[in-house]
Amino acid sequence: MVHFAELFSRFPELKVGVIGDVMLDTYMWGHVERISPEAPVPVVSLDKKEYRIGGAGNVAYNIQSLGARAFVLSVTGDDEDALRLVQLFGNLQVNSAYCIRSRDRITTNKTRIISRNQQMMRLDTEITRELERSDEDSLLDSFHRFLSEVRPDIVILEDYNKGVLTERIITEVIRACRESGVLTAVDPKRKNFFAYKGVDIFKPNLGEVREALNLLRVDPQKQQLQNIHYELFRQLQHQISFITLSEKGVFYQQGDEAALIPSHFRNIADVSGAGDTVIAVAALVYAATRDVRLMAEIANIAGGLVCEVVGTAAIDARQLLRETELLLGKK
Repeated sequence: MVHFAELFSRFPELKVGVIGDVMLDTYMWGHVERISPEAPVPVVSLDKKEYRIGGAGNVAYNIQSLGARAFVLSVTGDDEDALRLVQLFGNLQVNSAYCIRSRDRITTNKTRIISRNQQMMRLDTEITRELERSDEDSLLDSFHRFLSEVRPDIVILEDYNKGVLTERIITEVIRACRESGVLTAVDPKRKNFFAYKGVDIFKPNLGEVREALNLLRVDPQKQQLQNIHYELFRQLQHQISFITLSEKGVFYQQGDEAALIPSHFRNIADVSGAGDTVIAVAALVYAATRDVRLMAEIANIAGGLVCEVVGTAAIDARQLLRETELLLGKK
């Protein structure tokens, strides 16, 4: 029987690097009382404004919330939003010392306007072109310093198609990690989907798999998911396929071991950020145990828990431990 409290107590021993697209999430909360006389749109009277860390930064925040030591590596703009991110990282005790600022880019900021817990509009400020060569060089230099100085247990590549994870960055990071004996996990996006060759954990969602493999339809059944794993393995030569299936749960396969784990019933409020939590929990549990089944079970629970909160939010370690003991303790 797994002693979950003992497992969670080992998280503070782990050091985790998260490299990829960081962003600032701005939430503007208000209420609607009338329609604008200028156009048929609601007038939102703002009550409060809140800044949160998004993208790869939210993965690092989840890592830190679980008690491990999180280090974020990215390229932001050299602007006010970058300063806000640094301040937020500091407040949350996420190490951002290895991040790079570039005058050729702006910091991604996604502004959400919310009334009565319903998102009414999102405004995006961003540059999505790939990094310039000089910024690639700077980020790779920073990553190699991170590897030698921190000696992490696992590195997560968090891709949001915002241009930080270029093919060159991906290839070099994976190569360096393998040479250093560091585990790798990836949350991919379509553009560089098949660039992540040789990683330990490959975690797409079902929609990303369908798009990447040009599948018209995918039924989340074990046999079809296993066929998908074999096709992914043929192209990537990775260790573990870990596919999230939204309300259907998760699927994993490592070698010949495979299982479809159904989701647990939840009162869903917002699915944004759930994938960040899933990859963070999966990476930590696998780094601590090398147990792929346990990794999938606990990450599945965590993804459901954060969907009960509006907006991107980090998992609460104590709540996750309680739910894990409740749902898995008798298995």
